[in-house]
Amino acid sequence: MARLLRSLFSLSFHYVIVTTVFISIPRLTHSLTLDADIDVLSALKRGLDPNSISPTSYLNTWDFNLDPCQVMGGQFLGILCSNPLDNSSQRITALDLDGIGYDGFLTPSIGNLTELTILSLDKNKFRGPFPGTLSNLKKLTRLSLVDNYFTGPIPRAIPSLMNLEYIDLSGNSFSGSIPTNISGLRSLTYLSLSNNGLAGKIPDLRGLWQLQTLDLGTNQFHGNLPILPVRLRSLSLSHNLFSGHISPVKRFTHLRRLDISDNRFSDTISKDILLLPRLVHLNVSLNRFTAIETVNFFGEETPLEVLDAENNHFHGNLPVNLVTIRNLGTLNLAHNLFSGPIPSEFGDKPGRPWRALYLNNNFLSGNLPPEFIHHATRVTISLANNCLRCPRDIPLCRGGQRSASECGEKNNRGG
Repeated sequence: MARLLRSLFSLSFHYVIVTTVFISIPRLTHSLTLDADIDVLSALKRGLDPNSISPTSYLNTWDFNLDPCQVMGGQFLGILCSNPLDNSSQRITALDLDGIGYDGFLTPSIGNLTELTILSLDKNKFRGPFPGTLSNLKKLTRLSLVDNYFTGPIPRAIPSLMNLEYIDLSGNSFSGSIPTNISGLRSLTYLSLSNNGLAGKIPDLRGLWQLQTLDLGTNQFHGNLPILPVRLRSLSLSHNLFSGHISPVKRFTHLRRLDISDNRFSDTISKDILLLPRLVHLNVSLNRFTAIETVNFFGEETPLEVLDAENNHFHGNLPVNLVTIRNLGTLNLAHNLFSGPIPSEFGDKPGRPWRALYLNNNFLSGNLPPEFIHHATRVTISLANNCLRCPRDIPLCRGGQRSASECGEKNNRGG
């Protein structure tokens, strides 16, 4: 009897141990995608013209007989999912569609993807106003809608999405002005609103103190140079209606690229701008500048490589001190009112390091520096439509010169 009791006790003890161990092992089952997120993906696909979903497109891999976050390989391309440590449902965290020309309207239910951090719909044909439910995407860090057909004002919800680091709305048909409260996006490092139908004055953007790239080109903005964050590395205001002087630019000591072409800026391009310590590319073409302030740049550590100043109102002699900018490789002074001879100092620069020199459509006169002819095959030099003694059999003289009467009229007007 005692032996039987010992056996029963031993079996019970092992049962307790095995049961305890089994219970303590965590469940190894994987979470399934939240039904509400699946509904959004389904609505997004239904909102598009089926003919725009090609056999090789991401959306053609969306088979709703499968679970979006559970599939492997080539299914449900263009999405990323969360990996919860508990048994909660997986969520869509990134929607990054291929730019294949999907045509249709973006479903308002996009706002139900509340775990979304990346929304990228570039190079498609989404149209109409952007859904107001964007305001629900509080975790969004990247919003990219490049080259679509979105219309209406910039989505009012954008300034409320405080985690945004990257916004690119370029190449759409957004209209109206920039929301004044957009400067509250303190994490923003990249903002492009180029190639839209935006207008008005630019609000004070100093609050975007981490912003490194700002592109407002090809709109209808007007007014003086806006108040901008000083840490900018790339600034484009090209193809707008800005006016006034650009002296505040000298404060942007982090700038590497500045494009203010095709505006109505005037007055002088100061030496302080040419001496910005990181500026590599400067485009001031198609404005109303009348002078370039230069000094002897020998000993100055200016990294400037490209200076494009064509189509302004520059006059007088060519600014000879430009030859002392050590890294300058491309100089474009075409379509201005420069007169007098080409400085002999310019003759030493083609190929060392100048790779391109555009002086066409001015009123320059006299002989060419002999070095121009010697280096003509190694660099691009354009001298057409001046008043130079430029032999037609020399390739860089192609295009001809102004007529004697045209050159004489310029001289009679005093240059």
